[in-house]
Amino acid sequence: MLDFLLLPETLPFSVALLLMLMIGAAEAFGLGAGSLQIEGDADLDVGPDLLGWLGVGKVPLLIVLVVLLATFGLIGIALQRLAASFWGAPMSPWLAALAALVAALPLTGLGARGLARILPVDETTAIGLGALLGRRAEIVVGEAKRGSPARGRVRDAYGQTHYVMVEPTEEDGCLATGDTALLVRREGETFYGLPDANPLYAAVEDWPAAPR
Repeated sequence: MLDFLLLPETLPFSVALLLMLMIGAAEAFGLGAGSLQIEGDADLDVGPDLLGWLGVGKVPLLIVLVVLLATFGLIGIALQRLAASFWGAPMSPWLAALAALVAALPLTGLGARGLARILPVDETTAIGLGALLGRRAEIVVGEAKRGSPARGRVRDAYGQTHYVMVEPTEEDGCLATGDTALLVRREGETFYGLPDANPLYAAVEDWPAAPR
């Protein structure tokens, strides 16, 4: 079976399934869609009717991608197995990929809409960035210094996770990966965090979050 999956005629489908597993592993280890920077409301040069048909907007775009990769890979391998059984050899990979994609698109839409019925839905999905002030952020990627922000993960009052760019409040401050800081100020898209070690942290930790 492994030899069959590694044939040039089946390799596109094997790669699709491998990519699907890699995305699943990234989710399992907590990287999540936010760090992969895939958003359901991204500006895509595709008609809204097609996006809605595929399930975008009903479930996160990352889930739509996983379903598409899974259906494309499984259908393609099944087609090549059938072709090998009937004709003694798999089809051209280009022909098989086209047929698999045509079959996978409607199945992706059905699968995404089915998942939308069983996946938990946040009742509140949009908040202003100002509402994140007064929340704790954990640096997840990079090292934050003044003038060189790093990516931080923060949960809002509804438990939703947001990824924002964070700098320390002090000119000579530094926030390493894994450090946490209290978000006390925002300029544009950049937040300024008060490190846990700062003595002022305890004094302002319980400030109410800023209004939206």
